[in-house]
Amino acid sequence: MSDRSRLTGKIGDETLIEMSQNSLCDGDNNGFPHDTDDYPQPDPSEVDKHQQSKDSVFFRDGKRRIDFILSYVDDRDGERKQERRKEYEANLQKAGLELETEDQSESDDGKTYYVKIHTPWDVLATYADVLKIKVPFKANDIPAHKDIPMNWLFTPFRLPNHIMNPEPDYFTSPFNKEKIDFFLIDDKETFFPPSVRNRIVYYILARCAYYKEDSDDKNKKGIKRLLNNGTYGAAFPLHDSRYWKASRDPNSESERFSLYKHWARFFSFFKEQPLNLIRKYYGEKIGIYFAWLGFYTEMLFFAAVVGLICFLYGLFTFDDNVWSKEICSEEIGGNIIMCPLCDKTCGYWKLNSTCNSSWQSHMFDNVGTVFFAIFMGIWVTLFLEFWKRRQARLEYEWDLVDFEEEQQQLQLRPEYEIKCTSRRLNRVTQEEEWVLDRTAADLVGKVLLCWATVVLWISLIIACIIGVIAYRLAVYAAFASIMKDSPTNNIHMVGSLITPQLATSVTASCINFVIIMILNVMYERVAIWITDMEIPKTHLEYENKLTVKMFLFQFVNYYSSCFYVAFFKGKFVGRPGDYIYMFGWSKLRNEECDPGGCLIELTTQLVIVMAGKQVWGNIQEALVPWLLNWWGSRKARSHPESLYSRWEQDHDLQNFSHLGLFYEYLEMVIQFGFITLFVASFPLAPLLALLNNIIEVRVDAWKFTTQFRRPVAAKAHSIGAWQEILNGVAVFSVVTNAFIVAFTSDMIPRLVYMYAYSPDNDLSMKGYINNSLSVFNISGFSEDNRPDDGESPEWFNSSVITTCRYRDYRYPPGHEKQYTHTMQFWHILAAKLAFIIIMEHVVFMVKFFVAWMIPDVPAEVKARVKRERYLIQEYLHNYEVENLKIQLSHRNDDCSSNPVDYPDITRREVLSECL
Repeated sequence: MSDRSRLTGKIGDETLIEMSQNSLCDGDNNGFPHDTDDYPQPDPSEVDKHQQSKDSVFFRDGKRRIDFILSYVDDRDGERKQERRKEYEANLQKAGLELETEDQSESDDGKTYYVKIHTPWDVLATYADVLKIKVPFKANDIPAHKDIPMNWLFTPFRLPNHIMNPEPDYFTSPFNKEKIDFFLIDDKETFFPPSVRNRIVYYILARCAYYKEDSDDKNKKGIKRLLNNGTYGAAFPLHDSRYWKASRDPNSESERFSLYKHWARFFSFFKEQPLNLIRKYYGEKIGIYFAWLGFYTEMLFFAAVVGLICFLYGLFTFDDNVWSKEICSEEIGGNIIMCPLCDKTCGYWKLNSTCNSSWQSHMFDNVGTVFFAIFMGIWVTLFLEFWKRRQARLEYEWDLVDFEEEQQQLQLRPEYEIKCTSRRLNRVTQEEEWVLDRTAADLVGKVLLCWATVVLWISLIIACIIGVIAYRLAVYAAFASIMKDSPTNNIHMVGSLITPQLATSVTASCINFVIIMILNVMYERVAIWITDMEIPKTHLEYENKLTVKMFLFQFVNYYSSCFYVAFFKGKFVGRPGDYIYMFGWSKLRNEECDPGGCLIELTTQLVIVMAGKQVWGNIQEALVPWLLNWWGSRKARSHPESLYSRWEQDHDLQNFSHLGLFYEYLEMVIQFGFITLFVASFPLAPLLALLNNIIEVRVDAWKFTTQFRRPVAAKAHSIGAWQEILNGVAVFSVVTNAFIVAFTSDMIPRLVYMYAYSPDNDLSMKGYINNSLSVFNISGFSEDNRPDDGESPEWFNSSVITTCRYRDYRYPPGHEKQYTHTMQFWHILAAKLAFIIIMEHVVFMVKFFVAWMIPDVPAEVKARVKRERYLIQEYLHNYEVENLKIQLSHRNDDCSSNPVDYPDITRREVLSECL
């Protein structure tokens, strides 16, 4: 057998021999390129740096790839920093990394040093073994997916195959440096992609010490602390090219350019996302985010179409809207005098003054709304179930199966490791592991402090919401007094649409939005601080703890005003002569709803907060980084391309923090809450979300490829704690929408009237408005409730008009049960409760049935996982058997044949005491 061939095992009686693609390479190294030690190491002083372009991702020798960059400015008074850097870089070299420093005289600003880091093969192999990185050992032999019927229809949305699938499909197994010839290694320099290389380097950087061997302070570890104390200014892996054109170096993949060309341009918004290339370049964690965001956007299309149909139904059924016609008519609405909506400064008013809001309300408050609320309860289940299947497929394709179980210990946070003081036996692995000693009092104290802080901030939000409600009550009276003679009618186009209710609602919503944004900025810092104080063990645990704290806060912050309008406004107002006041003792009377209901105000609140958040979020995400980068690189833009080095170009970009992806998820989950929790009040919410997300995908892509340094690659097998949060929001949304239809909308009172109280049982809505308004004798107003002189309009004559109407079902004055609730009120309440119970049970039954019907993992993926596990066991068994035969034959053959020469991997000490 040729020594350029590779023995991979035996199946049946046939020996499996695989030819290396590098069979023409020098056989002295088993078909592999020589180690980096064989590279000529030029004296840096002899290299003319201006002869070759500095827009390169390689060392000066042009062969060793730059895996990471450290930058710093050498302060004149920074002797301690110099000492730290000296020890740290010496320890990095002891760990096997190779360093090359660019002097400050070569930098654009003349002050910054750049330390370039290269990871040789033996270090990569050692840590790939430690981190259990999966690598290919056999080409995938399972047939590809069958052709989709009418696949040609999707051709305009497709990307080239080399972009969608930048790597062949392989069966993979965790890397083992003791079985190096078991894997499909063609070229050691390109075997591990740059994303894996920078992940390994960062793993070393995060655990490497910067203290002397005789030092007592063992906490001096990790690049994070060195960045925090200013020893280094930045630490980042390099992009492989400029984003607007490919690299001139044929050894550079220029994947950044491919991503920008096919993914990050806005005019590619209708194209599919190159998820495999995103994963290859940025790592699985960012890849999973974009896969989820893309899938969520695709599913929003169906919800948006149905929501638009429901909205159009309301728009085209204006002529059937009998109750709005009654409100707007001079004979009915013009003759109904309504009671004042506030004390003293509010006068009497005619019902037809709410004509416009009644028509607007019908667009959202109709039979289609009930259908859409039920549809969204089912849609959200389909979305979550189909995402589980999509996620399971990605887990397999991206080698993330069993990732959590295998890698939990390998994701230990350096901040946790340096606090460990004792060892304990792990019951699962039966190995000693470092643990953090905590007393019960210390643990309980920190937990109480953390959650007390969260509760305090949530209480602060509630206090702000109460302040906005007080603003509503106070300002409404002012608007009502100003607008009593309709001065806004003189305003062109929109003057007739402005009412005291609308003016109050819009201004209060805007104030509430500003408060939300301010509290967000303040609480983010607090949430990170209290999570750091808990010292979570793993990165996953850290993110989950922070996720729960942030979402609880954001949930109350964003949704509390909508909950107030939906479930509290107009529900506890009392009646004329016996009003209920805020806190019972204040002079602020609780708000009432329009005769058309509070649904249109909930819609207004939802649109302002949701749309405002999306616009502000896009400004923050796109405009701010662009302005910062434009200003930071203003001097370097005039330099020749060959002198503006790749590391300086990336250094001028914005840093992508380790919580950057967390904020992206948070933004989308808050949006998901808006389109599910309150969708019964605004069927167009999914359409707004769809339009935003089409832009969001490309803005995020543009931001990652052009405005941020390349993030350190990280693995993730799912969207983490966000999955459970989405499930919780989905279940809660069924309840909120049932209550919105029952208590915020006027759907149930109208149906009860039509089927039980319409005159002559003709199932019409004639007379509904008159039926839904109760009567109050004006003489029953106390001095505190009666309008001041001059507040009522000119047409009001107290000697002629003796009664006013209000929105409720109560007996009229003079009745033996005057001002108590009528039987119709109790019928409507019973119908509302019955509707809630029926809707919830129907939707939940369908949800659980759909979830049961749709398997979380596709059958094809299960088969592939079983096939891969079988092959790993089979190949490893045959591999060991063949190795044993070779060893025995060598012993019996008196060494007459040359032994198989495997690539040499130096044994190195792993930089983690916790492993």
